[in-house]
Amino acid sequence: QAQLVESGGGVVQSGGSLRLSCALSEFDRNYYHIGWFRQAPGMEREGISCITESDSSTFYANPVKGRFIISRDKAKKTMFLQMNNLNREDTAIYYCAAATRTPVLCRPDGYDFWGQGTQVTVTS
Repeated sequence: QAQLVESGGGVVQSGGSLRLSCALSEFDRNYYHIGWFRQAPGMEREGISCITESDSSTFYANPVKGRFIISRDKAKKTMFLQMNNLNREDTAIYYCAAATRTPVLCRPDGYDFWGQGTQVTVTS
C-alpha cells in the first residue's frame, strides 16, 4: 500500500513563505498524477495544485495562482509545494495525494492515495 508523508507545515506570518514536501514510499508505479489539497475548518477539501502525468500540465486554483508553485522529483518520488505571500485564508491542513488514473482537473475524488496532512497556520 502506497504511503505519502507530508512535511514542512508550520506557523508563518502573513506575507511569509513555506515549502511543503511529500515523500512517496511503497509505491512501485512510474506513471501517476500528483496533487496538493487543503481543508480549512468547516470547509470541504479542495484541490489547489495538481500535475497531470500524461502531458505534464499543471493546475492551480484561482486563490493560489501566482503565489504557489508545484513541482516533483520523480527519481526521488517526492513532490513539493512552494507557497509564497501567504495570507490568513491559506490557513488549513494541507494534503498531498497521488492518482493512478487520470483525475478530472484537480478534484479530490480522483485521487487514490493520501498523506496524513500537515497544518499550515498563517498569522496576521
